[in-house]
Amino acid sequence: MKVLLTGSAGYIGAVAHQELQAAGHEVTGLDLGWYAGCDLGPGPEPLETIVTDVRDVGDDQLRGFEAVVHLAAISNDPIGELNEDITYAINERASVGLAERARDAGVERFIFSSSCSLYGAGDGFLDETADFAPVTAYGRSKVRAEMGIALLADEAFSPTYMRNATVYGASPRLRGDVVVNNLTGVAFTTGRVHMMSDGTPWRPLLHVRDACRAIVAALAAPREVVHNQAINIGRTEENYRIGDVAEIVRTAMTGTEITYADGAGPDLRDYRVDCGKLAALLPDAVPQLTVADGVAELIRAFETYGLDDGEIAGARFTRLRRIAELREAGRLGDDLRWTGEPAVYTTG
Repeated sequence: MKVLLTGSAGYIGAVAHQELQAAGHEVTGLDLGWYAGCDLGPGPEPLETIVTDVRDVGDDQLRGFEAVVHLAAISNDPIGELNEDITYAINERASVGLAERARDAGVERFIFSSSCSLYGAGDGFLDETADFAPVTAYGRSKVRAEMGIALLADEAFSPTYMRNATVYGASPRLRGDVVVNNLTGVAFTTGRVHMMSDGTPWRPLLHVRDACRAIVAALAAPREVVHNQAINIGRTEENYRIGDVAEIVRTAMTGTEITYADGAGPDLRDYRVDCGKLAALLPDAVPQLTVADGVAELIRAFETYGLDDGEIAGARFTRLRRIAELREAGRLGDDLRWTGEPAVYTTG
């Protein structure tokens, strides 16, 4: 297919475009460049990219594509809480608007990168029929976006909602503000697996490459299999307490110890998910990698490319601090739009 990949230069996008191209798709990126230069190693491979805000995508930019894979978003809870209306403007209203324009432009498939964060908290293993209980603006925005996009589904326009578990693993555009990456990066540089919570909350976890392979599988599936379907992306066995993740990291690095932040307590986000539907609908997309695999991979990447003390939580790898850095420099306005030219951005 001819695929438009939004958020193509982000943490997941930098891996997704490689997986999509490897599967034979013709991929064009769309990215605003907030995280240009926030790289681990040589950075993302070159990709022909439309440099624009997802809020501003025009009809002409969508014509000719057979599929849109929509990753672009305010990407985590802390940024989402900066300004809830901006979070809804980008994650909900812009996503629904993009889907509507894609439908009108003749795009047949629309893969929406949603999140298990929309479950928020719950007992037992939550499948796709579970009630929504988001505890953050980010989670609520994903609920609203799914609901709005679902209203557009028809015989010509087929959306699919990929509810990703919490993603981890090495990427050319690394994020250090997701739990596995953060614990591993801090341990690598300080010798301490430093916990911000008491370790009791549950979280489903998913390697970034497995998340991208699920996208490829959804595009390859017959339309009727994935049409207007929400699917938890992960593996049921890959639900972990955060304390268990810390122990995996400690075991992987001899000499490290587990420590706790002052006042560390339970996290409001506490849930496990059932991923049986993914196995039933898209068996080729069942994740193959475990948290232990991801931790070992991250350690190898840090050994290869280097990681300085404190860098995992700095502006290079932590999205909230990167946004703050750009705002303080006057490069992003309060609406998170560029005040001048976008960051230096390389396209292929």
